[in-house]
Amino acid sequence: MVFIYIDLLRDDPVAFLVFFGAVVVALLAGISFHEFSHAYLANALGDPTPRLAGRVSLNPLAHLDPAGTVMLFLVGFGWGKPVPVNGRLLRNGEKVGMAMVAAGGPLSNFLLAAVAGLPLKFGLVPWLPAFDSRAVDRFIFGTWEPQEYLGLFLSTIALVSIILGVFNLVPLFPLDGHRVVPAFLSDRAAYAYNEFQARWGMGILFLLLVLPFLTGGRFGPLFELMRPVINALARLFTGIDTDVFG
Repeated sequence: MVFIYIDLLRDDPVAFLVFFGAVVVALLAGISFHEFSHAYLANALGDPTPRLAGRVSLNPLAHLDPAGTVMLFLVGFGWGKPVPVNGRLLRNGEKVGMAMVAAGGPLSNFLLAAVAGLPLKFGLVPWLPAFDSRAVDRFIFGTWEPQEYLGLFLSTIALVSIILGVFNLVPLFPLDGHRVVPAFLSDRAAYAYNEFQARWGMGILFLLLVLPFLTGGRFGPLFELMRPVINALARLFTGIDTDVFG
């Protein structure tokens, strides 16, 4: 994702700062709110562990994970530093409680996307996500108005938040989705599912992440699964009438 800005840095440093700044703002907002929501819900459900660890905070420094942030810059999805949660202290029981805490992160991203998307949906600012080369060209070759700068930042926050939320709902360890699934299973099935995730989940996720690089972009099943959901949510939250990813 960052590669579209390399030429921009050489040709127009101001444009580089504007567009890369939009991405940074979106990352800080999306990841911080995501991890804060995990911590807030766990604390609200009776587990003080996140609060004692300083994670019930909107300070980005409390939540950013170096590897997850790099992945988001490079390929468009990533993760924050895991929030410590003691499921045995949650009032709804460990299985349901952990599912609620886990689901809170992606749902918070969708809430952030919906809020950022309101001015876009009502036509107050244009849809101009920083990852769209057409927006870059519009900045370089056109004249920008204040509402277009605001549209750039809000569009980017909405899109990054949607990507974060959808990616983290993938039911593979260590993503949030793998904690949500057991709430819908019997105790025996949930135990088997968690055993499978602990042994194979991260390996499967890693393979899905590297496949596009190994195949020169020809085979990316994870993105293909995420793409229609991202497109649908972008249409819902921002009111655009085209797909973000064709």
